Amino acid sequence: MSSNKLQLGLSSVLLAVALTAGSVALGAVREGQDAGTAAAPAAARPGAGIEALQAHLRGQPKDYVGWSTLSLAYVERARVDGDPSLYPKAEEAVERSLALSAGNDQALAARAALAAARHDFTRALADADRALARNPYSERALCTRIDALVELGRYAEAERAADTADARRPGIPVFTRYAYVHELRGDIRTARRVLEQALSGATSPGDIAYVATQLGQLDWSQGAYDSALGHFGRALAADEDYLPALEGRARAQAASGERAAAVRGLEQIVARAPLPGPLVALGELYEAGGDRDRAREQYALVDAWTALARAGGVEADLDTALAAADHGDRATALRAARAEWDRRRTVHTADALAWALHVNGRDAQALPYARRATATGYRNAAFLHHRGVIELATGHTKEGRAHLAAALKLNRGFSPLGAREARAALEAAR
Repeated sequence: MSSNKLQLGLSSVLLAVALTAGSVALGAVREGQDAGTAAAPAAARPGAGIEALQAHLRGQPKDYVGWSTLSLAYVERARVDGDPSLYPKAEEAVERSLALSAGNDQALAARAALAAARHDFTRALADADRALARNPYSERALCTRIDALVELGRYAEAERAADTADARRPGIPVFTRYAYVHELRGDIRTARRVLEQALSGATSPGDIAYVATQLGQLDWSQGAYDSALGHFGRALAADEDYLPALEGRARAQAASGERAAAVRGLEQIVARAPLPGPLVALGELYEAGGDRDRAREQYALVDAWTALARAGGVEADLDTALAAADHGDRATALRAARAEWDRRRTVHTADALAWALHVNGRDAQALPYARRATATGYRNAAFLHHRGVIELATGHTKEGRAHLAAALKLNRGFSPLGAREARAALEAAR
């Protein structure tokens, strides 16, 4: 990836579809039109408010570009507000666009983004490919194609897709995905270099907040909490309300021992967007502090969000498996993890299935999945913790101690409860 490509400053709309803390870090789509498409009025571009788009479409009901843009705006609002009930509206808008102009690439790319938001990555890939067949330079489709391949566990193909996207439409949305593909391989140096160069070329507050947050999350995952807090601070200086940066800062504060500040931050976040990641993080902080009643309230809200997500067409089994394995019904966790594994075989689903099998007392079955979760070189402390515990349970004592020690060395504060359990398991195995 050439450094001159990273000098482009883009005005972007953040269109992430990661609904859990462990999910893939997705990028932003550029405001404006893809190459070769009809121009849309300013009010009908992806960054515009839903109300303005709706007003425009009342006056111009045959604007198929406007309908596809409204679909993307609903997806973005659902992500920001943690409200998957908006996805049916997004689907209605994109189908309206296709009815007005069959097979138009903007709508196909929007439908791909919606499918990815719903965790239907097979459909997301198919629609992204259809959009690219019509417009090979569609940034949205290029980026969603990378996302889908990553989330289907097809990492070699995702790397090639990232190279293709970088050649066709270099910019922050592609660079962040390029970095994540390398992170999944354990190539932290390249991931950080690409993100740092992307941040140096970012000019809009949205781009600065987004890329700085990606850097903060990367540093937090590697245990560099001071550096992570610096990146989150830069993100919040650009956009004081950017929820991923607020959540990242709270997690870094918790890992650094600033529990009170972390709790305050997470409480503010879940009041605005009650998503599984921050709900579980807050619940674990309450539980670690001895307040089990308040912790149970947060875990119960995860179940409520999951029900809402399913009603909006989201495949929420990974969220269910991760939360239920530690804080809910173990049988439910295993059913959900198996269902997710059947749909897509990624490092994240391998880890979820391994841990769900473990908490159900099936460690011999869990071990191959725990090993698979770490096979790409992805440096994730929770994965190492899970593998270490499972190895101890299956008599692989030396390997288990090594992986527990590696988890704590990598990120000693990866989870308020998980890190404590890893230390206890390591001590008991000595």
